[in-house]
Amino acid sequence: MDYDSLKAHQRKHRDTWTRGANLRIHRALSWLQKAEIERGNGDTDGEFVFLWIAFNAAYTSNYAAQSSDTEREIYGQFFERLVQSDSENRLYNLVWTHYNGAIRSLISNEFVFQPFWDNINYEDRGNDWEDRFNAAKRRANEALGQQDTVTILSIIMDRLYTLRNQILHGGATYASSVNRDQVKDGCKLLGAVVPVIIDLMMAKGTEVWGSAAYYVE
Repeated sequence: MDYDSLKAHQRKHRDTWTRGANLRIHRALSWLQKAEIERGNGDTDGEFVFLWIAFNAAYTSNYAAQSSDTEREIYGQFFERLVQSDSENRLYNLVWTHYNGAIRSLISNEFVFQPFWDNINYEDRGNDWEDRFNAAKRRANEALGQQDTVTILSIIMDRLYTLRNQILHGGATYASSVNRDQVKDGCKLLGAVVPVIIDLMMAKGTEVWGSAAYYVE
């Protein structure tokens, strides 16, 4: 699936969808299109950023913008709903397809594990990051074996959230060779996951997904 095929489906069915679902899908597609343009330009940093915004546009509701829940908790809840709607296990099959490559690489990379950086930057946060890192890797392997798609996706997005923060908060150099592997893996995963997320939302577009953030009726 790509922007063109998803957009064609959206144009055909959007008049039957709820307002919140419609706007969130419309926004997500617009950023997916931009990400695909950057992919064609060979700009992996740009592609990653715009794929993340597309993901953000899909899962963020007006509730999320106002909630005291952390962003990780909110997209975890979003994954739970998607997986419940995913009767063909498309998300799990996608995770399985990428596991030995991009996912294993991200899960084994301490530079996208936030407690690693917390340990370096904040001495009062403890020095148990290695134990937590190994526990997270075990949890990911167990989740995959148990077909626990919500947990494995949440762990993946947790790593990508750290990478997203590094880039958007100026903690990385543009086109840096230092984080190239992480950014390329992030593009592979988000580039596969985001279109499926949008497609699953469109399949349930007549349901209530919550009002889109930063929108006035």
